[in-house]
Amino acid sequence: MPERRAVFLDRDGTIVEDPPPGYLHEAGKVRLLPGAATAIHRLNESGFLVITVSNQSGIARGLYTVAEYTAVQRRLGELLAAHGAHLDGAYFCPHHPDVTGPCDCRKPGTQLFQDAAAALGIDLARSWFVGDRLSDVEPAAALGGRGLLVTTGEGERDAAAARRRGMKVAADLSAAAALMTDSETR
Repeated sequence: MPERRAVFLDRDGTIVEDPPPGYLHEAGKVRLLPGAATAIHRLNESGFLVITVSNQSGIARGLYTVAEYTAVQRRLGELLAAHGAHLDGAYFCPHHPDVTGPCDCRKPGTQLFQDAAAALGIDLARSWFVGDRLSDVEPAAALGGRGLLVTTGEGERDAAAARRRGMKVAADLSAAAALMTDSETR
């Protein structure tokens, strides 16, 4: 029986700036949102596995490659390491329904979360699903976990809907990390 707790984080608009217009695909343009590295370090220290789960439809659209996505993830890891933080895994969906047809891995689908849970022994019911869009946090309901919307990135637009669905809302990843770690100690 899986016992590990995880925090599944969306990447763009949650951990890093989501540069307009469109897609983060250049490693040199990775910019952490204020407090994101400290928040991830706090989650690491609290015993959570921290895993990014992101939709990367720019790959299906031919706007960038898997290698470019990997370079961005590598740079993100370097920036986090400079603050004593780390990611325990990274999962992404390279599809877009208009280009590749439907898939089970594109959020709000649950396949990537289930894959991570199987690979890392994660108890999804004890885990958090965090992002700046409803599609990032909706998998929590389907998998029995807890959803938490941050109002960075696109989050302000979805905050009222998230609250109506019984999800927590936080101003940013720092506030989210405080909420998650504080709720674990009560």
